[in-house]
Amino acid sequence: MYTYYIGENTDWINKISHCLNCQVITFNNPIKTILCINEQSKKDISPTYIFVESYNKKRDLQWLNAIAQGDLKNTYLLLLSEKIAKEDIVDYLHAGTSEIVNINTTPEDLQTTLAFLPKIKQHTTVHVQNNPRRFKLPWWKRTFDILFSGTAIICLSPFLIVTALAIRIESKGPIIYKSKRVGSNYDIFDFLKFRSMYVDADKRLKEFEALNQYREETQDQQAHTETSPTSNQTNETLLVADDFITTEKQLLKNRRKQQKNAFVKFENDPRITKVGRFIRKYSIDELPQLVNILKGDMSIVGNRPLPLYEAELLTTDEYIERFMAPAGLTGLWQVEKRGDQGALSAEERKQLDIKYARNFSFGNDIKIICKTFTAFVQKENV
Repeated sequence: MYTYYIGENTDWINKISHCLNCQVITFNNPIKTILCINEQSKKDISPTYIFVESYNKKRDLQWLNAIAQGDLKNTYLLLLSEKIAKEDIVDYLHAGTSEIVNINTTPEDLQTTLAFLPKIKQHTTVHVQNNPRRFKLPWWKRTFDILFSGTAIICLSPFLIVTALAIRIESKGPIIYKSKRVGSNYDIFDFLKFRSMYVDADKRLKEFEALNQYREETQDQQAHTETSPTSNQTNETLLVADDFITTEKQLLKNRRKQQKNAFVKFENDPRITKVGRFIRKYSIDELPQLVNILKGDMSIVGNRPLPLYEAELLTTDEYIERFMAPAGLTGLWQVEKRGDQGALSAEERKQLDIKYARNFSFGNDIKIICKTFTAFVQKENV
């Protein structure tokens, strides 16, 4: 038996662990949980119980829907809460919940519930695809995607072959780069791109960082000389590490800065090949995503699918709405950035994604496609 807990309430985590007398694997959002379940299901078919800590109805349903996209052959979703309104129970069941558990339940009752779930799963579980709250791609958009992507693949096939040969001639390795991305409804899929980096990219990056190490160390030393806190300068709590001293306030500030990394791109990346720089400049590296579109993973226009580590930062209520729209090859913020010839902040990009999710239509999609073609050449070297 495997037991997962999604949430941050340590008291509840400890109680579940005590009630079941087992180790509980914890996550603070559904993204890593989905990956873990998918990998586990390939090796073991033991029963898996996932406790989802209730926060509010909107986030609960979004997270439950996301988890339900994993390989749930022998998996049971349990919503953990102190109180659930009766009128909300049906919605939770439609989202894939196997059982709603009160945190104040006794160990005996919880164990009985878990033992009984496999016997009643087929009668109590409502398939998530019937959930009206889950985003579903409109028929007109899916039809347009199939026609557009299919035609584009046929017309561009000679160019795609030449690009593939150029990539392979310059550097050995796979022509197509695959990475896990998070699209609409937090669905995870293999995102396709032409490989634009060297195979030993990480090694090259370390060498690049080593060249800049002296300059950075000099700047750090100057900064510490000017701003390092002492007991005479501040009454704040000091945090002492092996190689630096900082205040608690500064540490929290640095952590907040790290959490703003979603949508950040690496400028003048030394890992990129010569062919890679060219195909990135003209967005040629994105063309394999036409296959993603044909398969239904993405749409022509939508919000860009995010890497897992970025999507994990956007599971709070204020950003959930961006995932209630199709993942796209191009989108609103890409057009805004290119059209204004300037970089948007991370927050501006997120808000444009939410704006698109609320207002997308066939007419708006055509406008975005036209703007994408007219502003196709990017002036940023990223």
